[in-house]
Amino acid sequence: MTASLEVSRLAYAYPDGTQALFGVDLRIGRGERVALLGPNGAGKTTLVLHLNGILTAGHGTVTVAGLPVSKGSLQEVRRRVGLVFQDPDDQLFMPTVREDVAFGPANLGIRGEELQQRVKDALEKVGMLEAIDRPPHHLSFGQRRRVAVATVLAMEPEILVLDEPSSNLDPASRRELAEILRGLDVTVLMVTHDLPYALELCERSLILSGGVIAADGPTREILSDAGLLAAHRLELPYGFTVGRGGTPESAR
Repeated sequence: MTASLEVSRLAYAYPDGTQALFGVDLRIGRGERVALLGPNGAGKTTLVLHLNGILTAGHGTVTVAGLPVSKGSLQEVRRRVGLVFQDPDDQLFMPTVREDVAFGPANLGIRGEELQQRVKDALEKVGMLEAIDRPPHHLSFGQRRRVAVATVLAMEPEILVLDEPSSNLDPASRRELAEILRGLDVTVLMVTHDLPYALELCERSLILSGGVIAADGPTREILSDAGLLAAHRLELPYGFTVGRGGTPESAR
């Protein structure tokens, strides 16, 4: 399987000397949906910020679809790696949805009909085409999150990185977003504390803990290993267990 993302021996320390990553190795194949799990302070955000060059590796390498992340490749890397923030209001800042979704491709020099088509295609993929001329602040939180996803899809990325995509969503919005993500033809890395959402959407999960990959395997197997979860301060919701074959079971 062709790799969308390869990380090799990635280590990083912040300027104050705090070591956040101690040698991360991972490979994500094209078209995979992978959950990145781990306790607070594990290094998940630090890792994600290396994927599009916001942070520069102290040691090791990051490669996106064969392109090494370096100062000379940042523009193309940031097109290939689409990061959707936890708070959509950090991503939406233009007067209309149309302008927000057009912002990224326009900065790549795309103009005219091609730009408008990208905007419409991206909004259609997230079910928000009817909101194209509305101000983002008039939308619900769930709708704004879907528009934030569209701003990234308009860049035609190689990999979509989602930071806590289910946070603050009501059950209907959560289900709608899951349906959208399942329908996308793109590699997905989902950073989440929402273990049932990881089980629903991602066949594979990684646990990042203490700045290293502590586990990598089928999500159903990882979530059914109570000892592994406890060792890395991960917990399923009360009454939720993973049964045989990875099916959720509620406590009676």
